[in-house]
Amino acid sequence: MEFRQLRHFLAVVEHGHFTRAAESVHLSQSALSASVRALENELGTPLFERTTRSVVPTDAGKVLYPYAQRMLGEAQDAVAAVDRLRTGELGTLTLGTVQTFTAVDLPALLARLHGRFPGIGVTLREATTDELFDAVTTAELDLAFVALDARPLRSGLTALRTYREELTVVAAPDHPLAAVTDIEMHDLQSCSFVDFHAGTGLQTTIESLFAAAGVHRHITFRVGDMDRLLELVRYGLGVAVVPEPIAQRSGLRRIRMNTGNRCRTLALVGRTNASPSRAARLFLDLLTDPIA
Repeated sequence: MEFRQLRHFLAVVEHGHFTRAAESVHLSQSALSASVRALENELGTPLFERTTRSVVPTDAGKVLYPYAQRMLGEAQDAVAAVDRLRTGELGTLTLGTVQTFTAVDLPALLARLHGRFPGIGVTLREATTDELFDAVTTAELDLAFVALDARPLRSGLTALRTYREELTVVAAPDHPLAAVTDIEMHDLQSCSFVDFHAGTGLQTTIESLFAAAGVHRHITFRVGDMDRLLELVRYGLGVAVVPEPIAQRSGLRRIRMNTGNRCRTLALVGRTNASPSRAARLFLDLLTDPIA
């Protein structure tokens, strides 16, 4: 049973006349009649009683009529839904991010996406870089913002956008370092540190930074939550190395490290051999044109 046959059947019922029905669906009368006969043959019963003056549904036609209306209506709804998906009015975006990602104002970006395309549902997942790699690889996530360390990007993943983010030392206002604006790496060796300990990424980058400088850190606290880390620093329990945007928002004293490599690399990754969904492409467009 084809949808066009149901459409032709409904036209005949509604117009009570083959000629007028054919005109309404832009067919010749013979083509419309052939379509209805094909439907009758498929169902094995006549659907209309034909007289010289009128065409009326048989009992079978009367039974078919409400079902045909619903089936055609659902088909039209399905086409409309696919069209909304194609144009970005409807869709889903599953997005991942590491906890410390600050290179893009993600809440503001998602608000703009929602304002422009309210039919796109967004699922945001926060996890470690390794967990996000797994989720993108297995298509649980469309895209993910990850923190890259010295390891290469996993096979099957590609960096769609890359970002550089400066790292800085933060200290409490009454800490001995609070009076300085920049510091040599070896001068940090006497400090107690609060360390961000949430998988690879920021943690690995900081470890590599101090290892390259030959500086051993005395770590007194290891935490997996950035807000907790900043509070421990605020109470003078140690200094910490954090991304510059986080340091700025914290209100803590910021001390610049005198080293040539005080940045970390972040990336937005997707699957290498998979085309982004329509929703993902719209999100990428907003990243390309952040003030549009």
